[in-house]
Amino acid sequence: MDVQFIGNSPKIREIKELIKVVADSALSVIIFGETGVGKDIVARELHNASDRRDKKFVKVNCAALPAELLESELFGYEKGSFTGATRFKPGKFDVASGGVIFLDEIGDMPSNLQAKLLQVLQSGEFSRIGGEDVRVDNWVITATNHDLERDLKEGRFREDLYYRLNVIKIKVPSLRERQEDIPLLIDYFVEKYKTDLDITEDVVIDKDTMDFFLKYNWPGNVRELSNVIQKLMVFGDWDEIKSQMFLRSDKYPDDNSLQGGNLRFMHDGKEVIPLKVLKAEASEYIEKKLISHVLKLTGGNKVKTANALKISYKALFYKMENLGLR
Repeated sequence: MDVQFIGNSPKIREIKELIKVVADSALSVIIFGETGVGKDIVARELHNASDRRDKKFVKVNCAALPAELLESELFGYEKGSFTGATRFKPGKFDVASGGVIFLDEIGDMPSNLQAKLLQVLQSGEFSRIGGEDVRVDNWVITATNHDLERDLKEGRFREDLYYRLNVIKIKVPSLRERQEDIPLLIDYFVEKYKTDLDITEDVVIDKDTMDFFLKYNWPGNVRELSNVIQKLMVFGDWDEIKSQMFLRSDKYPDDNSLQGGNLRFMHDGKEVIPLKVLKAEASEYIEKKLISHVLKLTGGNKVKTANALKISYKALFYKMENLGLR
């Protein structure tokens, strides 16, 4: 997620202060938080604030690779060390030596590699596959959305590694815990996607939409907010976007008056109605007429109506709410 560490809520200000304090310590840092809160952004802020800022920042997602590939990715291998090893490959610890290695999703690291990681943290050395010991100088920053203390009790994570990693702990709050930052993030994403999408008009999010954003619980956190703003600016189909948001969340704004969602594009002080908005309004009108018609045919039976329209019951329910159908 390409975003600055934006926010002015108390919890975010605390994290920014903590980053300043620990940035030059090279103490192991572990970052906790739900998916999409921006743990990688915190790691990059730590790197940028440290005296290693001119050295490499190398990120490895421990959940993205199977164990055998993850080992070669982290520690490298010598030519001929196994079938298919046709050349020497340096590991990420080699590449990041002198700088920062960021191990994302550390809770998903296999147990055999946890032992090897512990060795690196304790001695600064590791054995390359098929080779001799290698000495490196890395600042190791990790992140996870796991409850590692529960993983410890259930035997999925090494206790000695946990305490070695958990020297400095940073907990990144979910977006619903810092709702006052949502307008700041929206402003950032609107400007970012105006540049990315080459939109020259001013873009304004109406009050009803902002109210909806402030009440929604954002299960995907900042990443979800970024995606919603991008889709809204590209497609302008608020009804469909909001339906998708409802389907992702078991909690949502219950204020039926929040029917906003139109972006206003301003040119020379005058409002310009984009074709995307007209398309969305026409689509909403047709959708409302069609659902009303099928409801009459089924005698108001929503299960039969959903089946006839080939959508889920939950999707029909939210569409009826959004369209003001009872």
